[in-house]
Amino acid sequence: MFLDPTDKVERAQKVFAPRLDTLAGTTIGLLDISKSKGAFFLDRVEEVLREQYGVKDVLRRMKPTVARPAPEAIKIELREKCDAIIEALSD
Repeated sequence: MFLDPTDKVERAQKVFAPRLDTLAGTTIGLLDISKSKGAFFLDRVEEVLREQYGVKDVLRRMKPTVARPAPEAIKIELREKCDAIIEALSD
């Protein structure tokens, strides 16, 4: 059997969440993916969000391991409680 390397792959259209008009007064989720120095990086992100953008609340969660997707319970909680989510990668 031979595979044609020039074959076109059909990709599903991704639907993105609408952008927020402002971050002021919002709740932002910060998901630490368990990489080295991720908490340090997110500490600064949280500080900037609160001080410069008027974010009301920040909900922080951490994946148990970088090698696997976030548990469904964490994803559901972030979707239900947050206006936007930032997933952080750091080393």
